[in-house]
Amino acid sequence: MTCHACGTQLAPTARFCHKCGAQLRGDQATGWRVGLPWALAGVALGALIAVVGLKFTGKTAAAGASEASMPPRAGAPGMGRPPDISRMTPEERATRLFNRVMTLHAAGKTDSAEFFLPMALQAYGMLPTLDVDAHYHMGVLYLTGGDGAGALAEADSIRRMAATHLFGFILRAQAFDIQKDTHRARQAYADFLKNEAAERARTLPEYTDHAQNLDSFHARAVEATAGK
Repeated sequence: MTCHACGTQLAPTARFCHKCGAQLRGDQATGWRVGLPWALAGVALGALIAVVGLKFTGKTAAAGASEASMPPRAGAPGMGRPPDISRMTPEERATRLFNRVMTLHAAGKTDSAEFFLPMALQAYGMLPTLDVDAHYHMGVLYLTGGDGAGALAEADSIRRMAATHLFGFILRAQAFDIQKDTHRARQAYADFLKNEAAERARTLPEYTDHAQNLDSFHARAVEATAGK
């Protein structure tokens, strides 16, 4: 398959061009969206987001849905030529797209965030393996798009990998909030509080990276379960 916008050779199953970002299948973009270059998106942001590894920043102000509305860790403004994502590793590509969605969403640029969100999800889906952090990032992306069912699916994947991992409870609680399932949301908040001390005592790297978000979610969980 050849990209209709820039001519890059692509895999038959590709939905987006890895070189220029053009949509290839499904509902075709029109106008300025056709062949939208990654460079233009970077300039529109005014800064290049630094590749920081497959870690969601601990600088966001709250977990889950609140976390999804806050910007990830960003690098200094890019002064040179934007990088070609085709030269990045799959993990770097997924991280850059995740950061872009979070940054756009935090800036209130919902149309642009929605444009990049399916690309970010596809990038994670192309990773050879998904760890707990990657499933969590995908869940946050689904929450950002208002897809409670998608977030629940990622929470279930986390639960199969580590039954009491706190990220699974975070995704479940906020997915049920989106679905207005008050009873199951409160149960997920309660499960978070029940397992929090033992889990955080394990000092897992992702818990250290997300310490501020976990603290914020703790406060939400206490409030949600008050008077139970």
